[in-house]
Amino acid sequence: SFREAPAFSNGRSCNNKSTMMIHVVMPLDANYIRGTMAAVLSILQHSTCPENVSFHFLTVHTSPEFLAPIQATFPYLNFTVHRFDSSRVHGKISKSIRQALDQPLNYARIYMPEILPPEIRRVIYLDSDVIVVDDIARLWSVDLGGKVLAAPEYCHANFSNYFTAGFWSDPSLAGTFAGRRPCYFNTGVMVVDLDRWRRGAYTEKVEGWMAIQKHKRIYHLGSLPPILLVFAGNIKAVHHRWNQHGLGGDNLEGRCRELHPGPISLLHWSGKGKPWLRLDARRPCTVDYLWAPYDLYRSTRVALED
Repeated sequence: SFREAPAFSNGRSCNNKSTMMIHVVMPLDANYIRGTMAAVLSILQHSTCPENVSFHFLTVHTSPEFLAPIQATFPYLNFTVHRFDSSRVHGKISKSIRQALDQPLNYARIYMPEILPPEIRRVIYLDSDVIVVDDIARLWSVDLGGKVLAAPEYCHANFSNYFTAGFWSDPSLAGTFAGRRPCYFNTGVMVVDLDRWRRGAYTEKVEGWMAIQKHKRIYHLGSLPPILLVFAGNIKAVHHRWNQHGLGGDNLEGRCRELHPGPISLLHWSGKGKPWLRLDARRPCTVDYLWAPYDLYRSTRVALED
């Protein structure tokens, strides 16, 4: 079970009626719910205007029992649950390097523009394995400059590694990057203009690459590469402080990693190792102690001590 989180109230500067509602979209899955709870707590705790944050949970299961923990843990939370119909990706997912990456919910971010109501025009999408240690309003206020999405961009990463030799050797495929300088970006932290996405029919464009992957293996990861194929080199770059990623190690072994130097606004345990699993196994990495203060889970051991 989870402890009830404290109520968070807006600061004085929030009373301005023109203050915008910040829409945060997160996947909600039984295996990651502990991460989601911690992420929500971290966002509220560091927001100047926590009551202006509206959470949207994308989930395959909408049963009351599944959603009860959120209601009980965050009785004051402004949130909506949106069902993601997993049949939407039936037959479209290709097996990847790690089973967790093949879950239908991992692809829900591609369908946000159709899952969320049309009046929601802009969102911040966050994975469940993040902690925000800055005011989310700072990320929300990013000027997209006419782009569909904004995210920290990593141009020093070897972009060619995200696709197979078969992809790069086929000009009809690799030619998609002609005229743009593609850089890797992590899809676990994105500011998205849903209006522009809808108008540009980008869901269909991403699905097009997923269809190609079905009959010609052009990448090894899950939902990331088809999004890179559509958007890489054409996004608004955000400061790296907003995605200190890779804290879960690599996709195969999940070894411990150190923090990168520089300021941090968001910590992201992307990779195989999740902090709650490592802490429970009593084999935590040093960075996992940064996640632990936001953990609302009450294990039986702790409950007995209460």
